[in-house]
Amino acid sequence: MNVQVENLEKNMAKLTVEVPAEELEKALQAAYMKEKNKISVPGFRKGKVPRQMIEKMYGAAIFYEEAANILIQDNYAQAMDESGADIVSRPVIDVVQIEAGKPFIFTAEVAVRPEVKLGKYKGVQVTKVDTTVTDEEVDNAVEAERQKNSRMVSVTDRAAANGDTAVIDYEGSVDGVPFEGGKAENHSLELGSHSFIDTFEDQIVGHNAGDEFDVNVTFPAEYHAAELAGKPAVFKVKLHEIKVKELPELNDEFAQDVSEFDTLAEYKEDVRKHLEVEKENEAKRTKEDEAITKIIEKSEMEIPEAMIETQCENMVNDFAQRIAQSGLTMEQYMQFSGMTLDKLKEQVRPEAEMRIKSSLVLEQIAKEENIEISDEEVDAEIERMAAQYGMEADKLKEYMGESEKTSMKRDLAVTKAVDLIMENVKEKAKAKSKKEKEEATEE
Repeated sequence: MNVQVENLEKNMAKLTVEVPAEELEKALQAAYMKEKNKISVPGFRKGKVPRQMIEKMYGAAIFYEEAANILIQDNYAQAMDESGADIVSRPVIDVVQIEAGKPFIFTAEVAVRPEVKLGKYKGVQVTKVDTTVTDEEVDNAVEAERQKNSRMVSVTDRAAANGDTAVIDYEGSVDGVPFEGGKAENHSLELGSHSFIDTFEDQIVGHNAGDEFDVNVTFPAEYHAAELAGKPAVFKVKLHEIKVKELPELNDEFAQDVSEFDTLAEYKEDVRKHLEVEKENEAKRTKEDEAITKIIEKSEMEIPEAMIETQCENMVNDFAQRIAQSGLTMEQYMQFSGMTLDKLKEQVRPEAEMRIKSSLVLEQIAKEENIEISDEEVDAEIERMAAQYGMEADKLKEYMGESEKTSMKRDLAVTKAVDLIMENVKEKAKAKSKKEKEEATEE
């Protein structure tokens, strides 16, 4: 395999990869073996038609697409390594040459890690954060625990109201025709949550358990399913049950149920201590974010669009995995929220750009400060991760390749860079608002 690298504008590069003709022949044969059982030719049993006859009947290019996929999949990772380029995006692949008896040639256009010209990163001024825990915050935390320990009970003596959970069957149709994903049975819907489109939930309010009725809504103009966008729909709804939360009494018995303490007073004091730790940690993150943002503002870098697009895709994929854990598919989420994939990418784009800039700046600081991570530090991190996942460290290490260890070293170096920044920050008191100044004067 031969790899050539052409540097393009705006931190982009084009890799031209040439694979020997004999490798193409192997891939064509592999494609034939994969596809031959799908091809019928009179006089031959399925799977027994010679490759040469298939190519003669359907054209020499019949196996080209599958062969190209095989060769790209087998050779791109190695081409990345041989190129020496620090690639930070998914490739845009283009097949340049595919013909039996000749080398297979493809190109991959990629973003490369941009250079960073750092601004001042030592002695950055950050705002001091108040970490005092108020009685109101303690009460709110206790109330949240109380809500978690509530139970749902059926209501039979009144109609549904906002805040209730309605258990419903529904089936939606547009112009009298049911549409995909518009039907469910025994679905629990919190009224007032605005998780369903338009005024769907509002039209359940006022109905009683056992009622059957129509809900009329209009899909958003920019709905992800083009065939439904902007169209009025009718949902046939049956309200099976109305449920409300029943909260436990706030007393010593409640404290004993949710904690190791005997009294409500002791439990509240423990809650206060946990909130203090949380506030300290949150203050630390806030100051880190402020410091890094200020360093980014004073630094210079040109981020390629493909790098941002890749980060957006990664964030959307992470979001899809999170909602899948709650039993919701992306299709269902987009259907009920009116969101589209493009809108979701646009929504996460600012955070994607900030993540990229933060990583680039911190990695450059680590480089300029000669921060290096030893094998012992990597082993210690693997031990920590293994304990977190309940695994043996040696087993976890076996699963990790060199690329994972390199990534871990980079992450640890970034953490050290953050520590260096925060060891040198200067704190300033938060500027008082006009109201705070007036109150201070009155005192």
